[in-house]
Amino acid sequence: MQFTRVPRRREDPDRDPRIHVSLDHLLRLQFKASGFSFLPRQPVHSVLSGKHASRLRGRGLNFEELRAYLPGDDIRSLDWKVTARTRNPHIRVYTEERDRPVWLLIDQRSSMFFGSRRNMKSVTAAEAAAVSAWRVLAQGDRVGAIVFGSERVDLVPPHRSQERVMRILKQVVRHNHALPGSTPKADQKHRLNEALAKLMPLARHDCLVVLITDGFGANDETSSCLGTLTQHNDVLIAFVYDPLERELPDAGLLAFAERQARVQLDTSNPSLRSDWLADFEDRLQKMREVTRRYSAPLLTLDTEHDVLEQVRERLGHHRDKARTRRA
Repeated sequence: MQFTRVPRRREDPDRDPRIHVSLDHLLRLQFKASGFSFLPRQPVHSVLSGKHASRLRGRGLNFEELRAYLPGDDIRSLDWKVTARTRNPHIRVYTEERDRPVWLLIDQRSSMFFGSRRNMKSVTAAEAAAVSAWRVLAQGDRVGAIVFGSERVDLVPPHRSQERVMRILKQVVRHNHALPGSTPKADQKHRLNEALAKLMPLARHDCLVVLITDGFGANDETSSCLGTLTQHNDVLIAFVYDPLERELPDAGLLAFAERQARVQLDTSNPSLRSDWLADFEDRLQKMREVTRRYSAPLLTLDTEHDVLEQVRERLGHHRDKARTRRA
């Protein structure tokens, strides 16, 4: 694999990288995107191992020819219909596909514009998408993406090239820099299902679909869409959350801000903390139900820790067998 040379740009001093991700940062992740794999034969502690191992089929097979049986051929490859018709044993020969399409669905809605620790959820999702795209390319597979924000859904068709990864990352940055946006949250809920509906006619067979989201707006339609996708594809859900969403501390009055909008919450109110936790648990539970129903792996990513280290820990650390050649 050849590395992309990252051009030097002057960073916008007004943009905090923890709040709005930069293209330079996502490009530099190419040099770090190693130590994990989306392919089969995972370490035993990986979320892709065990019952999920059979779900990650790896690359598909293409039918090449039908020929007469030769001594030493695997009898499991016999074509019994042709054998019965000709009264001579014939086998079906397949060749492994060179690559398979990997689709990244990347959530950049206003619900992702929240963070209390290292990053905003939107930045964590952008970094997870970047390391995934670079890793898929390094493994020789095609990568495409559907990036959805509060106001629009953008499609980047899959291709095996650095130029295609660049297009994906530019779309991610474009949506990320548009945050927090002005679309009411009630309208944002439909974007998740809109993105999944847009993917279904494109991911028909033997694709890997990686959904990176906070699960905001997930409902029965979401489950139905994911169920359809899992019939002939592999699906991995990366659930992004902030630790403050899981537990609101009893810290008295706390101020929250989004642009000019500011609100104070009395965190000492037990009812408020209970409702706060219930909203988070509801979103997480919906993701868990979907993954259990369709045997799809669930990867949790928090905004507190380094994204790549979390991905390596959850998917299992792999040592690259060969050193990557530099351009």
